[in-house]
Amino acid sequence: MAVYSYLATDLNGKQKKGMENAESQHQLIEILREQNLFPTKIEVVQEKKETVKYRYKTAQLSIFCRQLSAMLYSGINLVRALHILMTQEENKRAKGVLLDIYEELQRGRSFTETLELKEGVFPELFVGMMAAGEASGNLDMIVDRVADHYAKENRLKNTVKKAMTYPMVLGVLMVVIVLAMFTFILPMFIGMYPEGDDLPGLSGVMMGISDFMITRWYVMLIVVVGGVIGIRALMRVPAVRLMWDKFKVTVPKIGKLVKIIYTARFGRTMANLFASGMQMVECIEKSVGTLNNKYLSLRFEEVLNDVKKGEPLSVAITKIDIFDGMFTSSIYIGEESGRLDEILVKAADFYDEEADTAVSKLTSMIEPVMIIVMGGMVALILASIFPLMYGSFEGMAT
Repeated sequence: MAVYSYLATDLNGKQKKGMENAESQHQLIEILREQNLFPTKIEVVQEKKETVKYRYKTAQLSIFCRQLSAMLYSGINLVRALHILMTQEENKRAKGVLLDIYEELQRGRSFTETLELKEGVFPELFVGMMAAGEASGNLDMIVDRVADHYAKENRLKNTVKKAMTYPMVLGVLMVVIVLAMFTFILPMFIGMYPEGDDLPGLSGVMMGISDFMITRWYVMLIVVVGGVIGIRALMRVPAVRLMWDKFKVTVPKIGKLVKIIYTARFGRTMANLFASGMQMVECIEKSVGTLNNKYLSLRFEEVLNDVKKGEPLSVAITKIDIFDGMFTSSIYIGEESGRLDEILVKAADFYDEEADTAVSKLTSMIEPVMIIVMGGMVALILASIFPLMYGSFEGMAT
């Protein structure tokens, strides 16, 4: 994207100078015409340069917002604060992003417009909150609120990762044990069995699997890799993704725990957006977007339509039966008291703790299932080994 300087006239014949980013002169002319400006002179100020490809992670956003908020509260203006953050940034790609933002601000663009140009670098929620902060004149307060939001979001992600560590280690161990049994242990016992005798039923089946894994290992590798690629491709199909997202929240027991995690995320996001001064409809749209669940997004279309018609959020959200009854009651109390933002914050804090408990419960459900599966596989292999051992003893006796 190049930077152009232009001289244009408006509908009243007045001349106006300015600078604008555009992919080409043709695009620049279209942008100016939308503003009822007609260019008479266009010059390239800066040639096109490669867009910085980078996406801020949750932890980085939390730190970035915390540092930016501290400087804004201390009286440092936005441009100067971003320059300080840019000079201190060690990641080259992140530094490039901040440099681009700093340069755009110096050219006269607003912070929100600059962030919108960096499509994919920052989450939509972050951009929306910054827009609300600039519009209300409370950017320092909004940035601080966003820092809290991403700090809690990052804490929940770390809780999930920590909780899933043991099941993942157990899963890897299970795969290693099964592979070792089939490729090393079973072939050792088959050599002890008398030649010419037919293998017992289960032992024959297991030895067939063992031979296949040893001689046709590449086929299994292709199947596994193909399965992973196939599943990822299927998840990009809207109908399949919708079915999977619906399954996550409707499956017995597990679905209830997943809903608690979604409630915590929705409530926290909704509280921050509403407190920043956003309209209710926009708050709902952006809050649901953070859940990354197609099924919930589809159900919330009903909520949005009802709210647009003037129905209270507490009534509209009860109809879809997604969130916990206590959460919808909290929304009702907030609407009646006129303190919806405060009530949502307290509800979000409560469900943050509940989400941690839900994650622990989910992992406690996964662990015994994996242990049972691993034990079953080992039992099958042992059941196929014992006949081979007895057969070898009989062969030695004769």
